[in-house]
Amino acid sequence: MCGIVGAIADRDVVPVLIEGLKRLEYRGYDSAGIAVLDGDDVRRVRRTGRVAEMEAAAQAQGFQARIGIGHTRWATHGGVTEANAHPHISYGELALVHNGIIENHDEQRARLQQLGYAFESQTDTEVIAHLIHHYQAQGMDLLVAVQTAVRELTGAYAIAVVSKREPGRVIAARMGCPLLVGLGEGENFVASDVSAIVQATRRVIFLEEGDTAEVGRDGVRVFDALGAQVEREVHLSDVSLSSLELGPYRHFMQKEIHEQPRAIADTIEAVMDNSAFAPALFGAAAEALLRDIEGVQILACGTSYYAGLTARYWIEAIAGLPCTVEIASEYRYRKAVANPRHLVVTISQSGETLDTMEALKYAKSLGHERTLSICNVPESAIPRASRLVYYTRAGAEIGVASTKAFTTQLVALFTLAATVAKLQGRLTPGQESEYLDALRHLPGSVQHALNLEPQIVAWAERFAPKQHALFLGRGVHYPIALEGALKLKEISYIHAEAYPAGELKHGPLALVDAAMPVVVIAPNDSLLEKVKSNMQEVRARGGELFVFTDEDSQFGPSEGVHVIRAPRHVGVLSPVVHAIPVQLLAYHAALARGTDVDKPRNLAKSVTVE
Repeated sequence: MCGIVGAIADRDVVPVLIEGLKRLEYRGYDSAGIAVLDGDDVRRVRRTGRVAEMEAAAQAQGFQARIGIGHTRWATHGGVTEANAHPHISYGELALVHNGIIENHDEQRARLQQLGYAFESQTDTEVIAHLIHHYQAQGMDLLVAVQTAVRELTGAYAIAVVSKREPGRVIAARMGCPLLVGLGEGENFVASDVSAIVQATRRVIFLEEGDTAEVGRDGVRVFDALGAQVEREVHLSDVSLSSLELGPYRHFMQKEIHEQPRAIADTIEAVMDNSAFAPALFGAAAEALLRDIEGVQILACGTSYYAGLTARYWIEAIAGLPCTVEIASEYRYRKAVANPRHLVVTISQSGETLDTMEALKYAKSLGHERTLSICNVPESAIPRASRLVYYTRAGAEIGVASTKAFTTQLVALFTLAATVAKLQGRLTPGQESEYLDALRHLPGSVQHALNLEPQIVAWAERFAPKQHALFLGRGVHYPIALEGALKLKEISYIHAEAYPAGELKHGPLALVDAAMPVVVIAPNDSLLEKVKSNMQEVRARGGELFVFTDEDSQFGPSEGVHVIRAPRHVGVLSPVVHAIPVQLLAYHAALARGTDVDKPRNLAKSVTVE
């Protein structure tokens, strides 16, 4: 959830470090710092708050160096203080930055205190710095000291280390948290995300579990968990600088909402090119793995979990297979009953979500060999650990609140449902043609929904002074209500909850009064009349309704009932279209309340801690 960048070059790397931290700020941002080797000194500057505050301090202190590391922090151990900010330094000789959580830090802290180490912070990270220094003081070189120290750590980590004893290299290591090496000409880099170094290079090596890397100006060596030198593939990243810039938009969230027609078109391109739901879309082994599955188990967190809940309706209705959806952090801690003939689907925007990755490992330990990842980041950890993969091609998503990643996940999951149905003989040629046509027209329907923005802005002004909101949906649109409530509370800080509309009378109706706006997802489907009845229950209690419906739903606004109509009902893919208005409502409500839309308090983009 934090960000790492490191560099070694024949030029001043301080601007590289600071620019990298700015691009990583969406991952974690309650403090930032850099440490550099300047002659015989380890120099450090840290500040709570945003990277800009740390940058000003670094400029005021004249920071320049040819080797250094930097970090943006999202607090886990210890509060938001300068003492807890990274980098951490041991004995003025060694500086370290760290993502992740060390579970045995108390045990290691006690051991190191007995060895004479004094701790200045409340963090688990300082333990790693002192432990590496301890082994270096015993005569080990920095690489061996790091390799020895990490073998004694329990938990997840990505670290980068510099030492004034060995000023010609940065040592990096990872276990459970993403870390990569960037390759330049006469300079090399370390980062937790390629966006941090894309201004300098697009050639990257993704470190694997247990790897350590020695990064010098003229070369890089990578070692596996056993200490053997290995060759890791060099990838050319497709992340562009333009995708990381705001352009004409006020916030990345707004930009990413409006990028959804293109993101969806890119995600379904291979389907359209084939003019068929082909198993090869999911990998070379897909036909053999998918043809005779007996059910589907979906594991995910947050917004990806809501995408999975939507997919359950599609998989059961279209493919005729039982589907269960579980929060990954819960699944991994219960005694699950495994059926090896079930397909395990993990969903993660980043491909590095720790709870989802650990849930996948647990599923595999139970005997699940049929595994599929739906992910937005090529070569990330979860796709690499899965037999099959479908990349969503949403492009870089910077805003903490997920938008285009969610709708492209829905498209990928619908494609999976149709493909499995076809393999199992449950999809007729006529149905396949109908579904392909629906996908083909989906980007246009999403664009029509985006055109509702001016009407939604007016609604947002009414939401801005509210403290609570209720979202309702039925059937396949209930997960969209969940997603709408999540978006609103994430970025506007308005408390919001979602319920199946039919559950309203079983408790939530007690909350309804004139001060509680009720948002209803009410497309023109088979459940519309049921939803209308639920809306009457709200009006009878004085509640104010805000209804997202379809152009052909044949009901309009009235006293206490506000209605915005999306384009005509688009059938089975309606949840994708109805996700757009709730995203826009959350965005504009947050804008009206003056919150930090792209960087909401207490949250981070890539959740790589438990």
